[in-house]
Amino acid sequence: MPPYSEMRKSNRFYYFIKFTLNVYSMLFSLVGLCVLCVGVYAEVERQKNRTLEGLFLAPAVVLILLGLVMFTVSVVGMVGSLRDNKTLLHMFLCVLCVLLLLQAVAVTTALIFEKKTSALFQSSIREGIKHYYDDLDFKNILDYVQQKFSCCGGDEYKDWGVNQYHFCNGTGPLACGVPYTCCVREKVGEVINTLCGYRTLDQQRETLHEVIHVRGCIHAVNLWMSDNIGLTTAMCCAIGLPQLLGIILSCIFWNLLVDMSQSADMVDFKKKKSEFNTASWTWLARAGACACPGTRATFPSPSPSPTWTPSTSTCRN
Repeated sequence: MPPYSEMRKSNRFYYFIKFTLNVYSMLFSLVGLCVLCVGVYAEVERQKNRTLEGLFLAPAVVLILLGLVMFTVSVVGMVGSLRDNKTLLHMFLCVLCVLLLLQAVAVTTALIFEKKTSALFQSSIREGIKHYYDDLDFKNILDYVQQKFSCCGGDEYKDWGVNQYHFCNGTGPLACGVPYTCCVREKVGEVINTLCGYRTLDQQRETLHEVIHVRGCIHAVNLWMSDNIGLTTAMCCAIGLPQLLGIILSCIFWNLLVDMSQSADMVDFKKKKSEFNTASWTWLARAGACACPGTRATFPSPSPSPTWTPSTSTCRN
């Protein structure tokens, strides 16, 4: 196998990197467009039934922002690879590096300041619980998390006390209780009792282990990630490796374009072309010729000098 320094000079390597980067950018632009469409559809549906005035960030907004970023960045990379545009490729490379760096900083910060991160998530979830019945997107997500991870609330089950329908001093059927998604299910597929969490907020957690899940969802998710470290690592790689691949491809292709523009053949070609054009027009000007409308120049092969034949007008110097 030839070394990399020799292989990168071949046309096959150039077209392979160009084609791979183009396909990579096209796939991610399509994925970004799909995410954007799903986000727009979810936001339109949310606006029809929304009573919450934007106090909690809706998942539809997150999907729209994510789709816009993915689609815009991918289109820049795709156009840059198709047109061999070094400026667009440099922009694509820089944006990917910044995004990957921001994600790495966010993950590192979350691990270092774990308590502050948990407190931030807890305050956000409590804010969402306040408007649990007003924002259907948040309601569906929290119900899924509580059922999937066998948890209740953010930090603990008593977080539900901040909701106006679950106040312990209320008079409704949900007063001092939790949603049915917090309840312990003995059998899969059994009929759900929607009032299974009735009057549980004013009881001690030791007496509720067989009735509802008392562990908060923040702790349950952290415990699941610790127990499934392989799957957690695979999820992180699935997010980071495609971005790293895009950085590597765009960096290689950008360097190829830079080398091609600075190669001796290209420089000599441009220089000779420029000298040829300048010398040709200088020689013709000295010969008293000019390019006027309606005139044509003929260059007989035996004669070294051109013969100008005016057709309808006279050319003057």
